[in-house]
Amino acid sequence: MARQAATGRQSVNGRGAVRRSGRHPRREDLPSRYCTVCARRLEWRRKWAACWDQVRYCSERCRRRRLRGVDERMEYTIRMLLEQRPGSICPSEAARAVSPEDWRPLMETARSAGRRMAVRGEVVVQQQGRAIDPEDLRGTVRFAKGPRFGAGGLA
Repeated sequence: MARQAATGRQSVNGRGAVRRSGRHPRREDLPSRYCTVCARRLEWRRKWAACWDQVRYCSERCRRRRLRGVDERMEYTIRMLLEQRPGSICPSEAARAVSPEDWRPLMETARSAGRRMAVRGEVVVQQQGRAIDPEDLRGTVRFAKGPRFGAGGLA
């Protein structure tokens, strides 16, 4: 029998069984958290080992931007619109409610607010009527009430 070696962390022994080397932990076993600004997933890296507790942002852009008053206002507006309607809302409706005249620059702010709320379970991100992972927030989406809607909200 010929021995074969697979690339990466696994190798195949002569009998076809796959064994894992003990050097690297599996990706799903590593700690992770979400960016404070855009709610994208941050996965632990070896270079962050000494400062993992201080890592809050996914990029230099998010670190510079930080959370602003308009971000909190956008989350509040999304909650209010969802309370008033039985179905779902479009991020552009929240942006128009915050700034009726100049709403287009607020679209990314509305989408980021919805992503942060989805990570907390307050809203569900939908695409073509089906719930999607907030990490896959691309294209036309809508926000609907999530399982924790109203739990972490208005204070």
